[in-house]
Amino acid sequence: MDKKPSEYGAKEIQVLEGLEPVRKRPGMYIGSTDERGLWVMIKEIIDNSVDEAMAGRCNNVWITLQKDNFVTVADDGFGIPWEQHPKVKKSALEVAMTVLHAGGKFGEGAYKVSGGLHGVGASAVNALSEYMRVETRRNNKTYFQEYTRGKPKAPVAEEKEQAPFNYYFPWHAKSGVRTTFKADNQILSVIEPKLDTVLKQVKNRAYLVAGLAFHLYDESSNQEKHFYFDSGITALVKHINKNRTVVNQNPIYIHRSIDEVDVEIAIQYTDSYTQNVESYANVQSTEDGGTHLTGFKTALTRAINDYARKQGYLKEKEDNLTGDDTLEGLTAVVAIKMNSEKLQYESQTKNKLGNTEVAPIVSQVVKEGLDTYFEENPAEGRRIIEKVLMAARARMAARAAKDAVLRKGALEGMTLPGKLADCQEKDPSQSELYIVEGDSAGGSAKQGRDRKSQAILPLKGKILNTERARLDKILEFEEIKALVIALGTGIGDGVSYDRLRYHRIILMTDADVDGSHIRTLLLTFFFRYLPELITRGYVYIAQPPLYKIQKGKEIDYAYSDEEKDSILKKYKIPQTPTQDDVTEETGKKTTGPNLQRYKGLGEMNPDQLWETTMNPEFRVLKQVNIEDATAADEVFNMLMGDEVPPRKRFIQTHAKQAILDI
Repeated sequence: MDKKPSEYGAKEIQVLEGLEPVRKRPGMYIGSTDERGLWVMIKEIIDNSVDEAMAGRCNNVWITLQKDNFVTVADDGFGIPWEQHPKVKKSALEVAMTVLHAGGKFGEGAYKVSGGLHGVGASAVNALSEYMRVETRRNNKTYFQEYTRGKPKAPVAEEKEQAPFNYYFPWHAKSGVRTTFKADNQILSVIEPKLDTVLKQVKNRAYLVAGLAFHLYDESSNQEKHFYFDSGITALVKHINKNRTVVNQNPIYIHRSIDEVDVEIAIQYTDSYTQNVESYANVQSTEDGGTHLTGFKTALTRAINDYARKQGYLKEKEDNLTGDDTLEGLTAVVAIKMNSEKLQYESQTKNKLGNTEVAPIVSQVVKEGLDTYFEENPAEGRRIIEKVLMAARARMAARAAKDAVLRKGALEGMTLPGKLADCQEKDPSQSELYIVEGDSAGGSAKQGRDRKSQAILPLKGKILNTERARLDKILEFEEIKALVIALGTGIGDGVSYDRLRYHRIILMTDADVDGSHIRTLLLTFFFRYLPELITRGYVYIAQPPLYKIQKGKEIDYAYSDEEKDSILKKYKIPQTPTQDDVTEETGKKTTGPNLQRYKGLGEMNPDQLWETTMNPEFRVLKQVNIEDATAADEVFNMLMGDEVPPRKRFIQTHAKQAILDI
């Protein structure tokens, strides 16, 4: 029953003390309570050590993923003071670990640049940990405190004996902090850290903080990794381009500080047709860019235009190269560091930098740096200009090809491709597009679908490998042209995701090698030319069954060999049945169930395809997302690019893991 306004008073206001707000609303502090939230917890502890390094006080970070889901992070920084805090009359260590917004990152303290949660991080991790132990070493003494779900178990005390853990890395530092914690399974659904995730992020930070060494050990797999890059982001750019043919042999490196904003840039062009530009603010990835990226792109275009005109490549003002021209084939890292208290983000997730004063600073640094580079490296400059001019010519050719596709308003849906069986629903959020391999499967899908909400687009054969072609050549390929028209987004500089006609784009291919190849070709096209289809969560992969198992009128479908074995157990049939136990559907009578292995979607009747793969009530779809854009770029380039040796190495390395049905 609702209370009257007169009954609503001060006593109704809930006051959460200490770390209670974190446990009450964990998503506000770590984003989510799944695997991503666990990584944020680990990251916050690691970034406290990284902040020490950025302040010039730390050279090493040791990370151990222990058994039983404990994580230990140690450094050789200055350590946390353990003396009594003059205001709250408690140890400064306890205050830092149990009070939100307490720490050296506030006011005119020791951290001008930091990447953590500004005093929230460590205490938030403490609140969300079943157990935490923090040891701080200063002046040849080590003090510690242990916590249970954010509450101290005992006062801060001097450590006389070893902690009750088998630390892998001996902590011989003269000063520093060592933190061990185990995430609370009452809050988080995942508490087991993944080595791959931690390794990837640790390596990334090693690139961004030149001269800081990371030492990582995973007890479960007995793997030890060490990362140290003296050349920082230059090494990162070289790593990204390791499987590409580069235009300028060594990355262009620009580093300068203006008005307490430190700007660091690394630039290298390749012969590819796509761009890969990463941006960071205080070591944190700004996946959606922001003002620093805007300043970089503006200066890059201006500097290249000025140099091209100075060298006589451009004659008239209207011949200016565009931003898209200067970005084709570019790999770059844009990193800024500034006073953390002045950092502004456009969202709570810190994905987009919002400081307006940063854009002109980055622009000035990049413009002056590139002007100097071109002056001192004329041969490299010419190669870059020729690469950009080639991109400009391709852009004009692509525009002509795109205009041909746009003619008669095709992309606005006035003239849809003939092979498309469209749905009746006009609301994109309620509409699905099945991209189906082959006319036979396309026929079954068209007959078995829900015509109200499901559209079918059959593709004939394998589409063009778009990793190795420019847009003008891509749009000459009829199957891709039909796909672009059906989607309605347009492509290239005219793309508009608001015109997308379906919010579920489902790739439905055969469960064999050819089907996997077609699916990979489609994903390559989306990743390179319509990436927001993936980042917005619109792309899915259908999961058709591998087997049909029938005994009498009872029918089961198995989507994996494990599921098939489980079903056969139900009939008390061996996991690897003999010919006497089962047979393919040949009409022969057997004592066991009939087992049919589907070689392709076309073998299924329309009602079977609907029941197993297309019925929203029972189907299984895998949503495609991009966890790490750099890693995804690397994989697509390696698998689908021109360079054969990296692909050969990949095949040789992973050959035994492949499950081929040839």
